[in-house]
Amino acid sequence: MNHALALLATLALAQTAVLPGPVDDLKPAAREQTAILAGGCFWGLEAIFERLDGVKDVVSGFSGRGAPGPLGPMPAAEVVKITFDPARVSYGTLLRVFFAVAHDPTQLNRQGPDEGPQYRSSIFYVDDEQRRVAAAYIRQLEAARLFPRQIVTTVVPFDRFSAAGPEHQDFVARNPTSAYVQYNDVPKIAHLEKDFPQLLKRR
Repeated sequence: MNHALALLATLALAQTAVLPGPVDDLKPAAREQTAILAGGCFWGLEAIFERLDGVKDVVSGFSGRGAPGPLGPMPAAEVVKITFDPARVSYGTLLRVFFAVAHDPTQLNRQGPDEGPQYRSSIFYVDDEQRRVAAAYIRQLEAARLFPRQIVTTVVPFDRFSAAGPEHQDFVARNPTSAYVQYNDVPKIAHLEKDFPQLLKRR
């Protein structure tokens, strides 16, 4: 089975039983908050999270430059910087969509056709509360054995964010007929709309 098919198979298995939300989540806050997530090409991540009610802005970019790895410093990961209203969508809900729809958290340093540590699965926490919720949710999912392989998502501190160029922003919306988008991103968007309609913005 090639890696693209393996990704689809894992996501299909996760879709069979819609992933539960985190038992432990952040309390609603009065101010906007930020989440930084890495899970493959940022084009698809952006297209998914910008559809969620309560998400104010999603920017594709890079984070984690120079993070230590077994072979030395890793390149920056492709990430999305999500600005959200925690009174309308919780941090835990964003993580639920991240694990259930946005990518395969069991693939190490790759997603589908994209290979390399820049496509790693990572949660960049901005404070200790985000770290606590993310780590607890991974333990919860592992204990439930909802994935066929071990979750490899790392939970690491956020240090800086660099926005990608304008050609990468809103890529899926601007290129809906792209073969890459049709094969890798459209099925995930369809999954989001089918299993999480209550989370979507009203059009």
